[in-house]
Amino acid sequence: MKHARSRAALACAALATMVLAGCTSEPKPVYQDPPAPAAVATEYDPSLEPSAAVLTLVPEKATSLTVTDFDQLRLVLGHGSLTGASPAAERAAFWRQVPTTASLSLGLLRPDDARLRADFGIGQDDVAWEATYDGGWILSFHDTVPMASVQRAVKAGVGRLRGAVVDPARHLVTSTAPPDVAQSWGAQASLLALVGREAVSTYVDRSCLSFDSVFGDGLQAQLADAPAAALRALDELDAYSVALGTELATVQLGPGRDDAFDRVRLAEVMPPTKPEFGLALSRGVADPGSGRLGYTLSDPAAAAELTRTGQLPFAVCRNGG
Repeated sequence: MKHARSRAALACAALATMVLAGCTSEPKPVYQDPPAPAAVATEYDPSLEPSAAVLTLVPEKATSLTVTDFDQLRLVLGHGSLTGASPAAERAAFWRQVPTTASLSLGLLRPDDARLRADFGIGQDDVAWEATYDGGWILSFHDTVPMASVQRAVKAGVGRLRGAVVDPARHLVTSTAPPDVAQSWGAQASLLALVGREAVSTYVDRSCLSFDSVFGDGLQAQLADAPAAALRALDELDAYSVALGTELATVQLGPGRDDAFDRVRLAEVMPPTKPEFGLALSRGVADPGSGRLGYTLSDPAAAAELTRTGQLPFAVCRNGG
């Protein structure tokens, strides 16, 4: 089922790429069906895309979330059947490719992979997806992984697994006991509306970014009249998400964004980021109704770096924050 959904999504991505290829440098609206009203989650649902499924496991006090779907990454890199039981050469070939992609993680268990494999018969390649938030992390193992082996590794205190909580029935390992769903991100419809797209990696932030953190300290005071006015024209931004795929990146700002065009243009009028935003994420398009921005991933690795370091012009706070 996962692979079937992935093939369909890749076909859609190819179509979207054709649409983007016809765009001029001027941002154009992306028309799509109105999103269905978001409902709060009542329980963990592994059938959802990782960025949506994980929300019930993230404490409500967390301010940001990073999700990496290693199964999706294996698929798009041509290693769809790769598991911890695959030959070492195949596993090594996969990990050599990962740094060139939009992956936001190189694998939480990789530093301890050799010991985990030798002593417990498990490793990073048995992880379907992982997530980190400020103060914790979550690992989802493949259904075929013997969770008793994971429990032994946790008991032995191996690396990241020291002190972790194992949920054998759901094939989950968490850094701490998961919150009640009512006290999780899953209970917030506004956050559910930002996630759920099939992607290599997804980043969610519950705030905007200060001008200084995006473009550099002291540069706001040096802005010319036009970019200063562009900054003042923005609406407030409470949260956003970035879904990084293989060819496209999708940003969600929340519905009804009258400033969607203004935000997609900010990278063109503001000081350059490092790496340069426009060289990593290019051909920006916008849909004010859904609050969605779309970009071509011209340099996936650089796009991932910009996301990790918070150098995202479209997410800057109104008046610079």
